[in-house]
Amino acid sequence: MNNTAEKTFDVVDFTMAYENDELSEAQVIAGFQELINSGLAWKLQGTYGRQADRLIEQGLCTRPSP
Repeated sequence: MNNTAEKTFDVVDFTMAYENDELSEAQVIAGFQELINSGLAWKLQGTYGRQADRLIEQGLCTRPSP
C-alpha cells in the first residue's frame, strides 16, 4: 500500500463528521470545496447548498471554473 497516495474524498464520512460537529473550520471549508467542485453541494439536503453559497460569498470557497 502506498502511504503517499492522496486520500480520496469520502462524502459519507464528511457529511457524518460535519453533522456531528467533529470537524475543524479548515476541514469544513476543504470538505465543502470538494462538494462544490463535484456539484454535490446542491444535490444533497438543502442546508448543504445554502452553506456552500455562504462559504462562497465569504470568499472561503470558490465556484469551479466553467
